[in-house]
Amino acid sequence: MCCESKRRFLLLYATQKGQAKAIAEEIWQQAGAHGLEADMHCISEMDKYNLETEKDPVVIVISTTGTGDPPDTARKFVKKIQDKTLPPDHFAHLQYGLLGLGDSEYMFFCNGGRTVDQRLQELGAQHFYDTGLADDCVGLELVVDPWIDGLWLALKKALQLQKEKEGMNNAVDAVSSSLSTAQHAVHELNLSSEVQNLKLEDDGAKGSDVLSQKLDDINLVAPARDTEPSLVHSVPPVSQSALNIPALPSEYIEVQFQDTQGENPHLSSLISEGATFEVPVTKAVQLTREDAIKTALLLELDIADTAFEYQPGDAFCVICPNNVSEVEELLHILGLSEKGDNFVCVKVKEGTKKKGASHPQHIPERSTLKFILIWCLEIRAVPKKAFLRALVECTSDAGEKRRLQELCSRQGASDYTRFIRDSTVCLLDLLHAFPSCKPSLSLLIEHLPKLQARSYSVSSSNLYQPGRLCFVFNVVEFPAGPSRPVSRKGVCTGWLAELVAPLLHPSKNTLDTKGESPSTEKISIFPRPNNAFHLPADPSVPFIMVGPGTGISPFIGFLQHREKLREQHPDWEFGETWLFFGCRHQDRDYLFKQLRCFLENGTLTHLKVCFSRDSSTAEIAPPKYVQDVLRLCAKEVARVLLKDRGYFYVCGDKKHMADDVSDAVVDILSMEMEADKLEAMKILAMLREAKRYLQDVWS
Repeated sequence: MCCESKRRFLLLYATQKGQAKAIAEEIWQQAGAHGLEADMHCISEMDKYNLETEKDPVVIVISTTGTGDPPDTARKFVKKIQDKTLPPDHFAHLQYGLLGLGDSEYMFFCNGGRTVDQRLQELGAQHFYDTGLADDCVGLELVVDPWIDGLWLALKKALQLQKEKEGMNNAVDAVSSSLSTAQHAVHELNLSSEVQNLKLEDDGAKGSDVLSQKLDDINLVAPARDTEPSLVHSVPPVSQSALNIPALPSEYIEVQFQDTQGENPHLSSLISEGATFEVPVTKAVQLTREDAIKTALLLELDIADTAFEYQPGDAFCVICPNNVSEVEELLHILGLSEKGDNFVCVKVKEGTKKKGASHPQHIPERSTLKFILIWCLEIRAVPKKAFLRALVECTSDAGEKRRLQELCSRQGASDYTRFIRDSTVCLLDLLHAFPSCKPSLSLLIEHLPKLQARSYSVSSSNLYQPGRLCFVFNVVEFPAGPSRPVSRKGVCTGWLAELVAPLLHPSKNTLDTKGESPSTEKISIFPRPNNAFHLPADPSVPFIMVGPGTGISPFIGFLQHREKLREQHPDWEFGETWLFFGCRHQDRDYLFKQLRCFLENGTLTHLKVCFSRDSSTAEIAPPKYVQDVLRLCAKEVARVLLKDRGYFYVCGDKKHMADDVSDAVVDILSMEMEADKLEAMKILAMLREAKRYLQDVWS
């Protein structure tokens, strides 16, 4: 039950990777200092709250996953409120404020939050506070921090109005006095993703969430002669500022070491998404030449003896481990090398002050320490500011302590973005940079997120290759830099490349390579079906595919499937197919030269390729990028989309390709329709809405 002396509000969060939960916990922690009590629940716990009868204000923090879907924890809630039989005044009694989290690198920015927000409005609910949309592309805190700052005044106003309606004016005198001086501020917050319009002001200490740290209390990190800031060194004004730093997060985990006897849990127990399948890797081919800038691999999995099903265009997830050498290094720094094989019991700390503290679902009740660090915790995660704040207390050197305080402070926000977030610094990097920092194992379990399975697009057709599943990926490289002492490969792609090294055949650049082996290497996977990125249901409908680099992956499955359908149904009418492919060099990273076979047998009607880094002696330089080739085919593209009502598929890099392709399509529609750009953008929006312009992109 909530404390009688504090006014209650309902706080709901819907999270995929823990970010929304962490922000909700920050709101819960700050509430007490403002004389409020947050009744916090995951939005999936619908037995613990009831919006139909809720009288107090509701605060919702919700993330977005996939291509714009609400997080898995919100699926039941969203399904419930989207019931078409609900009357338009169903939530007329409800007052709420919503904070959406998203990434503007993706087309449907903050769509999880927008979906819930729009539906609550349709059902009569009222905003007591403007919706905030935070952008992980530039830093969530740029919207989250001012949104939370303004929340308390809005909540008090909503609670005051609620009491007035109940005829309890005498109970709100104290709140009224605080409102009279700053009531206008609530509606002046511009909480959009256009963070350049945000002006963050330092209003000094604001309750228990902020501590003031005076400069003269500590030593500087480095000599004053250093004029450039770095991960470990600050310069004025940050180095000379009093700091507003977050409150210390409550500890809530304790770890007990046990003996070395027993067995670790099966990997399938770590996944809540459904059935997992352990399948052998039967083939591996390197599709790029050794001198290519990126290394692309194709792997083939044997799924014949499983119930795994997929369609071309679907994705699936690979359960991957952290790099073992990095885990060993982490154990050494923490002084736990001798205990890696010991079983540990993880429990909630008795008497913890953390609201709703519970055993982390991604941590087994009993497993070895190495198992937790290898399979359960994302040790490569970029540390959040709350983690940095906790690490301050584990750091003995005064200069290092000060720098960590700066990095998690309001004043050091730009340094955090530059040297931690944008540099993708991880825990190991921090421990190397701040050697006096010695966190406990329990602290790592509290702050490191769940190690997520990695998603890949299927690059095959079960009709073409029964019992086989193929996928293609680039081996991700993170070069060494000022904030990262050593280069690293991607968590999953690096592991897969090492796993299949014995399978790789010296002959490359062809799918026909006999890179097969009786290898028994297996990986664990689970399906992640794509609800929209599939071939048109009507085979007579034409479609265009745009997939440079590994973005071509799902389209290989499309073409394989179409080839088999043409063989099996010679009497069917099949629409024309267009493929726009691009890479850097024709002789180094033209991933699928078998595309010519699809062209020759009629499966593929038009193949357009371009090579961005190849030099040309032609009088008119050939196009470098897929968007340039699209413009050269403007009339045909417009015909397929407008006259023939065809489909348009884009797969690949969001930041450097998908947006440029979208702009090219707008230009094509504008030119061919002889319409202004705004009208062309409306047509493209209609194509998206009709699921005829589809994207499978990543940042």
